[in-house]
Parts: sequence; C-alpha cells; structure tokens
Amino acid sequence: MKKLVSSLFILSLLFSANIEAQDIHFSQFYANPIFLNPAFAGSVRCPRIVTSYRNQWPGIDGNYVTYAASFDKNVDDLNGGIGVLAYSDRMGSGVVSTNSISGMYSYQINVNRRFSLRAGIQMTYVQRSIDPTKMNFGDQIDPKYGFIFNTNERFPRNSKDYPDFSAGLIGFSDRFFGGVAVHHIGQPDEAFIRTGTNSSILPRKYTVHAGAVIPINDQDDFTISPNAIFQQQAKFQQLNLGLYFTKGPFVGGLWYRNKDAIIALVGFKYSIFRFGYSYDVTISKLRGGYGSHEITGSFQFFCKKKRRVFNTVNCPTF
Repeated sequence: MKKLVSSLFILSLLFSANIEAQDIHFSQFYANPIFLNPAFAGSVRCPRIVTSYRNQWPGIDGNYVTYAASFDKNVDDLNGGIGVLAYSDRMGSGVVSTNSISGMYSYQINVNRRFSLRAGIQMTYVQRSIDPTKMNFGDQIDPKYGFIFNTNERFPRNSKDYPDFSAGLIGFSDRFFGGVAVHHIGQPDEAFIRTGTNSSILPRKYTVHAGAVIPINDQDDFTISPNAIFQQQAKFQQLNLGLYFTKGPFVGGLWYRNKDAIIALVGFKYSIFRFGYSYDVTISKLRGGYGSHEITGSFQFFCKKKRRVFNTVNCPTF
C-alpha cells in the first residue's frame, strides 16, 4: 500500500499543472564550494577534488539520496579558474532520477592588495528520468496475492534533458568574504509530459552568503568562523546561520536552518586530505524521518607557487 500511495503521488506530480520544482541541497555548504557559487571555481591555487554523499530523511519511504563530485583549479593564463561539477540525485527509491554535469569558469580581479573580486559563470546539462518499473499501480493488485499483475499504464516519455545556466560573484579579503549567485537563469521546464499548458518550471534560485575567519591565537591554528547563507527559490526561503571552530587539524561546526533543522558537523584535515561528517537534526514536522546524513571527502593537491600575486579565498572547507 505504501508503494501504491508513493506511485500515485508521483503520478499526480507528473500530470499537475504549473508545478514549481526546487533544488537539492547540501548541509556542508563550503565542502563543495562551486556547488554553492560558481565564482569559487579555482579560488584556491592548487587543484582540488571533492566528493559528497547525502542521505536525506532515511526513515521515510522514498527518501532522497544524492552523490556529487567536483574538480577545480586556478589557471594563471586565464586569470581565473575552471571547474567541473557532476551530481546524481535519486528520489522515491530511484523512481525519479536527476543527473547533471557542469562546466564553469571564474575571473579574478585584484582590486587592491587586500581585496579581490571573482566572477563566475556555469553551464550545465541536466537529464531527468522516471522508472515506471519501480512504481506500483492499482491494476497490478490481486485481492489475495497482492502485486502480481503487469500494469496497463503507459508513459509516452520517461526522460527529459535540458541546458541550464548560472552565475555568481564573490568579494574577499584576508579574513572576510561574501558573495551572491543566481542559479537556473533561464528557468528551464522539467515537465516529463506536456498536455496543454502543463509545465514544471525550475525557478531561479538566489543565494547570498557571507562569513569571516577570525584567529584566536597568534599561531593562527585556532579560529572561529561565523557564517550566514540566505537562499530564495520562488516562494521558498531559507536562512542558515552557522559557526565553525578550527583547532589544528580538527573542525567542529553548528548550523541552524530556520524552522527546519539543526546541523552538527565534525571534520578532520590531514596533509592533502579532508573528511567531514554532518547530521541534520530535523525540527520540522518531518522529524520522524530521522534527520539527514552527509559525508564529504576532498583532496587539496600540492602545486608550485608562482611569483604572480594571487589572493585566495579564506573560508571554511566543510
């Protein structure tokens, strides 16, 4: 019965008019910075690889599971950086899947010795698909044996692909940083089935973020980092307030997502490797979903430093 209800719910989404979709999200905002803002591409001089895994509301049937991987690096000849980002999202036990790959470029302007600007653009190819074999329908039910029949339901279109464009800007000094980003500038239509005026528009997502890294001791190995991130997509608004504590190779963090969750984070840095784990304690009506787990791992490679002046963004890495 749960599978049938889930299938009927997804069908209602497919055929409803004027649906407005929303983005996936990660709770370790700065672990994969180019996911937050394309202007972060190449914001550190040496090549960087990041992988992320998120399991959202595992206690609910049909939860969300998301994988992401990215690579970015600075390119002196381009006076900026390049990046590649890919993610795969599974909703409803794999009934609906979204896969994308993005390429991005950022350009840096050193306004003076202490303050720089970085602007980025992002081009994305997205493919969404639905798997009817993982759905159950009423005509499959035998009163005695349950789901044993083949369904007569037909889906004229099981996939949808489209291009997407985003842009961002960040400004930063030695200790402070802030930026804005606009994702889905063209507001693509994600509808699988078009009948009349039915559509599933992905609205623009606006992000504003700011933070600081404040040293506590002279060795600069003990810092605190207050942060704020505000996002709006259509009528949905989200304010995230967080604080990181870094002592040597260890990182701890605590975020509050308005009316939704409290996020606890621990991280560890060793040589070129970083590992982070966070758990979302749900405080909304969905707290029966047992929160959300998120794991990130990254490699910050070594590279030769050039004589050319290059200001890097000093911000959290989890």
